[in-house]
Amino acid sequence: MKLFQATLALAFVFGTPFAGAQGAGPSDAQIASIVVTANQVDIDAGKLADKTTKSAEVKQFAQLMVTDHTSVNKSATELVTKLHVTPESNPTSESLKQGGDQNLAALRKLTGAAFDKAYVDHEVVYHQAVLDAVDKTLIPSARNAELKALLVKVRPAFVAHLEHAKMLQASLTKTGG
Repeated sequence: MKLFQATLALAFVFGTPFAGAQGAGPSDAQIASIVVTANQVDIDAGKLADKTTKSAEVKQFAQLMVTDHTSVNKSATELVTKLHVTPESNPTSESLKQGGDQNLAALRKLTGAAFDKAYVDHEVVYHQAVLDAVDKTLIPSARNAELKALLVKVRPAFVAHLEHAKMLQASLTKTGG
């Protein structure tokens, strides 16, 4: 299951071409769609985890994911509204959505420690893949200075989420969860 989720997350973030000009990264409208979709995927998984887990630590982490990623989406939406940019669906945002849906479907089949492990393992892989995309594609491709600044501003939160998820993962492994 872990390998499937890892492969899925990485394939969805990096394995799909951008709909922009050949050889170019995504446009600002496409970046906006990718950012909103990536955050929504984590919000949806966090909401499911909050309802499903019996672990206080996993519940706290899930609630943090919902709160923080909702805040990022709010900031992104406010910015694109201000800039009169309409997020443009693209192969990457569509793949992120599909991957998120598949992750939710897989998680819904699990309970207890198996659920917690699968959710947290996915969060580790997903946050690393998103950070890689932010660093290697989204920030370098952003043309609008405010959009680029927003990506730079929220990056530390994604790093903190990754570190928190890794600590939780280690804790679950240690306790047999």
